[in-house]
Amino acid sequence: MRAAIALLIGLLVPFAFAPYGYWWLAPLGLAGLFLLTAGDTTPRQAAWRGWWFGLGLLGHGIGWIQISIHQFGLPLYVFSVSMTALFVMFISLYPALAAWCARRLPARSEAQRMLLLWPALWTLSEWLRGALFTGFPWLLMGDAQIDSPLAGWIPVLGAQGASLLLAISAGALALAATAREHRLKYAALAVLPWVSGLALTQVEWTTPEGPAKTVAIVQGAVPQAMKWSPEARDETLQRYANLTEAHWGRDIILWPETALPVFPQEIPDYMAGLAARAKASGSLILLGLPTAGSSERYYNSVLMLGAAAGIYSKHHLVPFGEYLPFDAQLRPALDFLSIPMSGFSSGGASQGVMTAGGLRFGATICYEDAYSSEVLRPLPAANLLLNVSNDAWFGDSAAPHQHLQISRVRAAEAGREFLRATNTGISAIIDHHGQVRARSPQFVPYVLTGTTSARIGTTPCVRFGAWPSLVLCGLMLAAAEIFRRLEDLHAPSKVDSLTC
Repeated sequence: MRAAIALLIGLLVPFAFAPYGYWWLAPLGLAGLFLLTAGDTTPRQAAWRGWWFGLGLLGHGIGWIQISIHQFGLPLYVFSVSMTALFVMFISLYPALAAWCARRLPARSEAQRMLLLWPALWTLSEWLRGALFTGFPWLLMGDAQIDSPLAGWIPVLGAQGASLLLAISAGALALAATAREHRLKYAALAVLPWVSGLALTQVEWTTPEGPAKTVAIVQGAVPQAMKWSPEARDETLQRYANLTEAHWGRDIILWPETALPVFPQEIPDYMAGLAARAKASGSLILLGLPTAGSSERYYNSVLMLGAAAGIYSKHHLVPFGEYLPFDAQLRPALDFLSIPMSGFSSGGASQGVMTAGGLRFGATICYEDAYSSEVLRPLPAANLLLNVSNDAWFGDSAAPHQHLQISRVRAAEAGREFLRATNTGISAIIDHHGQVRARSPQFVPYVLTGTTSARIGTTPCVRFGAWPSLVLCGLMLAAAEIFRRLEDLHAPSKVDSLTC
């Protein structure tokens, strides 16, 4: 019965994320999970309940993976659904591990378990999920808080720290709902992170540098099924040229990931025309396309043309999408996967920034912005962030909305404005607080225009990354153990009891 309740709670928690935005469901959901593992629950029982919670959370929240597997892999539902289910069942092991440890590790009281062990372990489980096996940092609880009062903590402790504070609040909320005494104290503790976060939203960690820049973000809306078709290549090139024509002269023109599905050396006249037009009009154009390197390597890149030239090649690749792990062993078995350009090489980890005049771009490509460390790496040198993506892989699902929410969190962590260009939407101009200043409709050719500002300065999150949160988690686990040992030390021994 409790496993079914855990599954139900997990199914509700994705409504805390975009496109729904009921952020308060995240602390309520975690409080429910904590309570389901309280009392005389064994570590094994707790692990199962954590796993069912994860199954609901991730099965509902990332079920859109099935769309890309079905449409661009093997178009059999028995295959796409089963592959998605296996992936979800695997990553649900992370909340299961957190729940097992929360019951296995000793604590002096249920209050310490709720306020020290559970929050630290939940946060560490999210961190591990984002780090192991190339990582999958999607649906982190902190990401759902970009529109809540807890958003004030994001530039300080990052999304990781927001998850930790949310989990502490959830533990205090669970205690306030069930404890026989100290309910007001627990309720006050539950509210404290949100009140302090609201105060922090008034802090400006960074300042503008130079005048505002005009921007045009070009969204081609080329269907994924025809994007890499040789027959559609000329139409794609012409579409982007036509959409851009009226916007030459804007300071920044941004095209999405692999907007041009062709190597630049294959279209020299087209590329030379873009460069000449950018220089003549005073525009910088940044566009996504594959680039070739030496030794038959090729990269997923952003190329900058205009008054200055620059390039960024994607560093953090998506397994099974942009490269095949253990290629020699798996390629024969998975050769039916019709994923174009699935043999990309990784760009360098430290590529610096693309510089043009007073602008210093910190670029990421698609899924990279889900990793805080990838976005923060070029900071504080970069004064403007950009991401080019192609969420057409996931159709009309929650994925593009969740991805936009993640970009907003990265902007708030960095204290930088963030330009986001996508093939089918959602393209956006995001301010340094993570608020969307302008956004495009989905699935239509569109040019999003507006202004943006370069910014300088360093947020605590840029300076220290996830380390403060991870250290705090370690201290919380150590504190629980210290409190337990002190209790054992001062507890009367059996001999003392008999003597009395």
